Amino acid sequence: MQEPQEIPLRHRDLNWLSFNARVLQEAEDKINPLYERIRFLAIFSSNLDEYFRVRVSQLRQMKRVEKSIRKKLALKPTKTTKEIIEEVKLQQHKFGSIYKRQILPELAKNGIHLIDAAHFNPRQNKFALNYFHKNIKDHIQPEVIDLKQENELFLKNAELYLVVSFSDKEKLGIVNIPVDACGRFVNLQGTGEDHSITYLDEVIRSQISPIFNEYDIDGVYQIKLSRDAELYIEDIYEGVLAEKIYNSLAQRTDGQPTRLLYDAQMPNSLQKKIRKLLGLGKIDMMPGGKYHNFNDFFSFPDPTNNPELHYASMPDIKHKVLQGSTNYFESISQKDQAVHFPYMSFAYVENFLEQAVYDKNVEAIKISLYRVADESRLTSLLLKALENGKQVTVFVEAKARFDEENNIVWGRKFEKKGANVIYSYPKIKVHSKIMLVQRREGEDLIDYSYIGTGNFNSETSKIYCDHAIFTSNKQITKELARLFKVLEGELIIPREKNLLISPFSTRQEFVKLIYNEIDNAHAGIKAKITAKMNSLEDPEIIELLYKASNAGVEIRLLIRGFTCLIPGIDGLSENIYITSIVDRFLEHGRIYIFENAGDEKLYFGSADLMTRNLSRRIEVLSPILDKDLVKEFKDILEIQLNDNVKARIQESDEKNKYVDKPSNEKPIRSQYEIYNYLKEKHNS
Repeated sequence: MQEPQEIPLRHRDLNWLSFNARVLQEAEDKINPLYERIRFLAIFSSNLDEYFRVRVSQLRQMKRVEKSIRKKLALKPTKTTKEIIEEVKLQQHKFGSIYKRQILPELAKNGIHLIDAAHFNPRQNKFALNYFHKNIKDHIQPEVIDLKQENELFLKNAELYLVVSFSDKEKLGIVNIPVDACGRFVNLQGTGEDHSITYLDEVIRSQISPIFNEYDIDGVYQIKLSRDAELYIEDIYEGVLAEKIYNSLAQRTDGQPTRLLYDAQMPNSLQKKIRKLLGLGKIDMMPGGKYHNFNDFFSFPDPTNNPELHYASMPDIKHKVLQGSTNYFESISQKDQAVHFPYMSFAYVENFLEQAVYDKNVEAIKISLYRVADESRLTSLLLKALENGKQVTVFVEAKARFDEENNIVWGRKFEKKGANVIYSYPKIKVHSKIMLVQRREGEDLIDYSYIGTGNFNSETSKIYCDHAIFTSNKQITKELARLFKVLEGELIIPREKNLLISPFSTRQEFVKLIYNEIDNAHAGIKAKITAKMNSLEDPEIIELLYKASNAGVEIRLLIRGFTCLIPGIDGLSENIYITSIVDRFLEHGRIYIFENAGDEKLYFGSADLMTRNLSRRIEVLSPILDKDLVKEFKDILEIQLNDNVKARIQESDEKNKYVDKPSNEKPIRSQYEIYNYLKEKHNS
């Protein structure tokens, strides 16, 4: 019997690097103002740090799995890790080239000089000396390691250190760079119209001789160690309950080392000593430039205050209904209302909650929080609702990566005030972005719902492109109320007809919808699938999309991040066209449209087409039942599909080629076009 043929799939971790390469393209794209290009360098660096902490670490963990199991699962962690390292080295080289050959010279043209200690003039040396003693000295812990006695060294995760080599080769020095306490950049107070800025690292370098005054210094090199905590690598396994996570938080910095970034100028002999002290292998060593932690460039100062070096402001678009509404419940009852971030203010969500908090007829508020912000208007309002006697149910996702501690702290605050707090649904993460308000109107308890694609976070709403709808339509609110009962343990399954809820129905319904398009294509009926998402990874869905392509279904995808589907392969995926947009804001929304023989079905919500989103998370995708909003969402998606400025074609060669714009065609930069579209629609 012939073995079933494996479908062609890209490795998600390798294709993710292609996404980060698009971020790097933004750093060299001169359409972007200088300081925004610097910000893209910071995003690239921050992305890469998380990638090593999570994805590369998971590959390392897979190496521990029994060989027979790895073979069965087609896992090749060592091979994949080597491929990752090679690609990252190429990207780091490009990063360094952009920084040195483009960013630094352009800063200098604008009178901003980023200088190192070797180029301090006498006045700057004096300033650095005073600054060191006044602001830095109390925050460093220099130590000398005797290599004859010490056999290990502990470095904190993602923190910067200087390694100091001495003429006495049996010893070396280590000194921390206290960025958290002192900031990364120091303004050296230039003269005239020029401004001189240096790294905190360089101020410490300038004082390295007095710090280690008993030793002859040979060299000074920067290093940074990335560690993984076990908590972060279990995304594909069963979840961990809140108490276990809470008790494990203190172990976070003791995770397994995943990457040591070091100055490539460091001598081989010193590299070996550091490797031995940290217990690292050669594959863990990543050469880089003189400086690390470029995510600190998020806070790079602009002493010129030159607006031309930054994006022009985009004032919030005022929603034509909600902006002047003193009664959201009445406005939503009359018609579904959509909001789009960051083009509109997150205050509309907070205003809705505030009205619920102070409305005497509101009896209950239920909300799912995936990433809880620090002190915010939303969290304050939830606490106020409890003071006002409302029943408040808060589902806090205790396993949201990098946010466990904050989420659980807030969960306990809500508990103390009397909220019904649910931390984790067994074996399932809750990733949906939903809120339900129950209001007594006469004899009836009326449900009002909010369904979105983004987190309840006013800060990220300023940089993430997301969509949300307020509705009191019973077809939606009744099913959402049942989902909250599932989360509260009162029901086992939500029994939905309109909403798609993972892991209960989304996969099954998407399979039906794709097969329906295949059947229509075979029958000679127009068949098309259009979808926007962050990531595409689920093998079953990808195999079906390949089948649909072969059947003649037109498939148009917009995928911001990685995709395991390979488009454009003859006989497999030639009818699949994928683009990706990386621009001023982070594309985060999900919209799915199925042609359905002319009776289109459109869904939006929290779920990407990844196995975890379909099978291991509570996700909500909602149909849009208001015809005006269907048009609005389709218009927005159409604008993005026609982007010819910031869209890259996702082809099998993974070159991130920009979409060609014919000379007679007007430039369409979709994020700006969407802003103008919404502005005209709501403010005309």
